[in-house]
Amino acid sequence: MIEAVLFDLDGTLADSAPDLGAALNLLLVEEGRVPLPLARTRPHTSNGVRGLLGAGFGINPGDGNYAALAKRFLDHYENILCQGTTLFPGILELLAALDERGISWGIVTNKMQRFTLPLVDSLNLRHRAACIVSGDSSPRIKPHPDPLWLACIAAQVEPSRSLYVGDDLRDILAGRSAGLGTVAAAYGYLGCDSTPDTWQADAIVTQPEQILDLL
Repeated sequence: MIEAVLFDLDGTLADSAPDLGAALNLLLVEEGRVPLPLARTRPHTSNGVRGLLGAGFGINPGDGNYAALAKRFLDHYENILCQGTTLFPGILELLAALDERGISWGIVTNKMQRFTLPLVDSLNLRHRAACIVSGDSSPRIKPHPDPLWLACIAAQVEPSRSLYVGDDLRDILAGRSAGLGTVAAAYGYLGCDSTPDTWQADAIVTQPEQILDLL
């Protein structure tokens, strides 16, 4: 019996691609470059700063100017954090159904707490979630299992009685390592390197409400 459903944030619960893409474009313009359309930046959103700076500037962590660009990108993002971000269609109904069934739900994200908490506040989720684990809540981030174990402790549920839903291979690897059932959110960003059918998730959903069929 499933007692809790844990969700990744960006690309699973919330469509934050518009704000993250806008932050990248502000940085591109500052650097004298052409802004990118959302269709170009959206697939990189789940990989956060690394993915978006890679898409916009063709750089990786460790490159000479990466750290400075990353800081400026995050400053821009913090200023427009909740302007264009919305919950994916069907998420509110899914969370209401989980509440009605007495099934706990929470959030496990690699996003730093300085961004996570204001965002979930703006989406009116913070007071409802059984747990919120950010990228700086545990020593290691996903794909390590640590954040999911921390979430299960906070929600007072056993990993074996929980599901983790995410839109990136990293989420499925973390969920499997932590002993949770895993669900690939095929409606999310999915990244650019693989497709959900190769991730070995326990289930794949194309709409949030399909998660109810797995409980």
